[in-house]
Amino acid sequence: MHYDLDALAAHLMPRSASLKRLLPSPLLKTSALLHVGAAGSLAVPGAWPWALGAIAADHLLLATCGLLPRSAWLGPNWTRLPAAAAAAGLIALTIDDGPEPSITPRVLARLDEYGAKATFFCIGERVARYPDLAREIFRRGHAIENHSQRHPNHFSLLGPRRIAREVLEAQETIAAVSGARPIFFRAPAGLRNPLLEPILSRLGLRLASWTRRGFDTVRRDAGSVFTKLSRGLRAGDILLLHDGRAARTADGSPVILEVLPRLLEACAAAALTAVTLRAAAEAKPSEMTGLSPAARQPDTI
Repeated sequence: MHYDLDALAAHLMPRSASLKRLLPSPLLKTSALLHVGAAGSLAVPGAWPWALGAIAADHLLLATCGLLPRSAWLGPNWTRLPAAAAAAGLIALTIDDGPEPSITPRVLARLDEYGAKATFFCIGERVARYPDLAREIFRRGHAIENHSQRHPNHFSLLGPRRIAREVLEAQETIAAVSGARPIFFRAPAGLRNPLLEPILSRLGLRLASWTRRGFDTVRRDAGSVFTKLSRGLRAGDILLLHDGRAARTADGSPVILEVLPRLLEACAAAALTAVTLRAAAEAKPSEMTGLSPAARQPDTI
C-alpha cells in the first residue's frame, strides 16, 4: 500500500488536537502552559523580560531532555522491559543501523547458536537496498523495528514534517519488505526533540532506547564494550549493539562479532532469555512463565 507521505505528514501534526494527545508528558504540558502565560504577560508593563527569560529556560530544558536518550520527560520511553518480562527472566538484545551484508549474516548465525532472539532497529534505506537480508532477519524469528529512513545525524533538529517523513517512509519500507509493520521506534543516536512524540502517538509506535550501551561504533576494544554491557546484567535489561557502522578491532574484526558470543554466554550463565521487544510487549505474564532460559552453550557440529 502506497502512502502520500506529504499528506500523512501534514495530517500527523494536529491543528486542534487535545492537549492530552498533542502534549503527552507533564513537562510538555507545563511548557505549553508557560508559553500561554508568557504571551499573556506581554500586556503587563515590564513583564516581558521575565517572560522571555522563562521561555528561554524552558527551551533549554526541552533541548537538554532531547539530548538524553534515556529520558522519559518528552514522552514514554522504553529503557527496560516491562516488569512481567523482567520477572520471567527476559532480556532484550537490540542491534542498530543495519542490515549490513558483511556483518549481519554472521550476527544471525551466532544468535542461532545460542537460541537467542534480537530486535534489529534497521535504517529504511538499507532495508530497501538489502531486502533479502532483511527478510532473512525476519525469517529467523527476529524483529525489525524502525530506526528512521535515512538516519540523519541532525534528526533532533528536524521540524515536524521532516520527522514525520523519516518515520513514515521507514514504516512503509520495512512493512513492504518484511510484511510486518514496526511497533517500536528508536531515534538516530537516541536524540530527539519534543515534536517526535505526537507523531509516534498517532502511528501507534513506542519509543525505545536502552538500559546500557557499549559504544561499539567508536570503541575498538571488544573487552571494554563487553564490560560496559555486562556489568550489572539482569533481567529486564535492554542492551544496544550495532551491526551497521560497527567499529573494528585492531585486527579488523567488527566489534559486535567479538562481543556477542561473550554477551550471550553471560546471559546463559545468568539464566536470561533473549527475546525481541515485540515479544516482551505482547506476551502475557501467564505466557512468559513457561519460557525456558537460553542457558545452553553454542551448538557443536
